[in-house]
Amino acid sequence: MTTWAANVKTLMFDQYGTLVDMQGGLIEVAKPYLASKAWTGSANSFVTWWRRTHFENSMIDALLQKQHISYRNIGHLSVTQVLRRAGIEHTRAEVEMLVESIVRLKPFPEIPAALDRLRTKYRIAVLSNGDPDMLEAAKAHHGLTYDHTISVQEANAFKPHVATYTKAAEIIGQGPDEILFVANHEFDCVGAKAAGMRAAFIDRRQRPFADWPYQPDVIVRDMTALADLLV
Repeated sequence: MTTWAANVKTLMFDQYGTLVDMQGGLIEVAKPYLASKAWTGSANSFVTWWRRTHFENSMIDALLQKQHISYRNIGHLSVTQVLRRAGIEHTRAEVEMLVESIVRLKPFPEIPAALDRLRTKYRIAVLSNGDPDMLEAAKAHHGLTYDHTISVQEANAFKPHVATYTKAAEIIGQGPDEILFVANHEFDCVGAKAAGMRAAFIDRRQRPFADWPYQPDVIVRDMTALADLLV
């Protein structure tokens, strides 16, 4: 057992991009849609624009500290922006279809087996920017089971607002230092560490972690490597 993990009782995961393959899954959705519009650009670029715009709009909403806008509605706002940027004529129904496809995303190949190994020793939780109904509906598609499924809606803000992590710890009834937050996103690890949690960075994309004062406790290439370390 690594020293930093000695007090950990729960592993709390980001869902979109950490457990489920958001980039790959959305590219598969975008390809036929973009082809139907005779748009000749890259589906990968389109999805990257979509995700970056969604993140930027989520951060604007969190910083305003007004009534929390739902993940779904931020999605509608963001996809509409990207379609306009790409010069693609579209309907509201098409925007909604693209956003709802997030519910059907599948996990990365190693996730089910790695989670099964990890749950023999730890409670498994998810803290996601997704809306509660989207997270619930997704279970039929990704096939993963959790002890706790928590939406940031509970904290009235998107991650990485510190309130999202502290509220999640309160919901599961543990101190932040008893939780290892696991994410493929640098911002999520920074937020969790700032809230007093432990953090594991899943470095799928082989990107250096910036020199934040809030560094992850461990960096691994995928979830199998994390299970090898902890179990």
